[in-house]
Amino acid sequence: MTFPGSAPRLRSASDYERFGEPLELPRLRGEERFLVALDVDGTIMSEDGYLSAEVSMAVAALRAEGHHVVLATGRPLIALLPVAAELGLVGTPLVAANGSATAMLRPDGSFQVTHAAMFRPERALAVLLSRMPSTLFAVEEVGVGYWVNAGFPTSTVMGEQKITDLAALEGVETTRICAVDVTENHPQVEPELALLGLNVAHFTIAGSRWFDVAPHGVTKASALEALRVRLGVRADATVAVGDGGNDLEMLAWAAQGVAMGHASAEVVAVADRVTGPITDDGAVPVLHDVLVAGRD
Repeated sequence: MTFPGSAPRLRSASDYERFGEPLELPRLRGEERFLVALDVDGTIMSEDGYLSAEVSMAVAALRAEGHHVVLATGRPLIALLPVAAELGLVGTPLVAANGSATAMLRPDGSFQVTHAAMFRPERALAVLLSRMPSTLFAVEEVGVGYWVNAGFPTSTVMGEQKITDLAALEGVETTRICAVDVTENHPQVEPELALLGLNVAHFTIAGSRWFDVAPHGVTKASALEALRVRLGVRADATVAVGDGGNDLEMLAWAAQGVAMGHASAEVVAVADRVTGPITDDGAVPVLHDVLVAGRD
């Protein structure tokens, strides 16, 4: 990982410690290209928001050769857009909110939402607030921020916060409800939400337990599969890299799912390969493998 002040260069995969075998990727024909899905936090960006020059250069090299690099994150769209801009991903599909929203960044810094899986949150909030009265909840307003039942630290939810009586929140639609610092298990919650057509995705951010509530079947994988079909990418030409519990479906979806070296055993179990941790820029040798395979 190159830190500010050092001279970046596009290194080869052999410059990085191998935590597993190189990817097994198919030979492409004609105009065929790979689709590479990258989680953001803990995969290409460190906890303090640092994105290395090596990651940026590897992404740029892939895009220069026509491959599709798609950020797929639990971040809300408002917090994904600056990362996309830093990587130069203008006009490229972006998957936000764990698959609930797909959008594109325009050259002028604005964005276009191309798909959003929306639902009315009232009934789900009634369940959550009655079962988990001391938990902080946030209802996402796509591209803006959240309605929240109390102020969140800005490092946990990004974008505008509107403190609201969530029990009285009516007449809005959302892509998801987020719960932060979930310190207890509530076994009744998930079955009750399932009856409303909603699923719960569990994950951890900076040591805090979170979950997202979204429509049944909406995951990073579902959004990426829709993009794969639209972009005309072969199913066996897909690669995904991630480190968290909200990456499980994405890693299972990809022909080559790669877990970061610091990922939990649950994440490693569904992956085809394990690469180095974020501190060693573990995503970069994976990107190099795709780059080389695309040239063969």
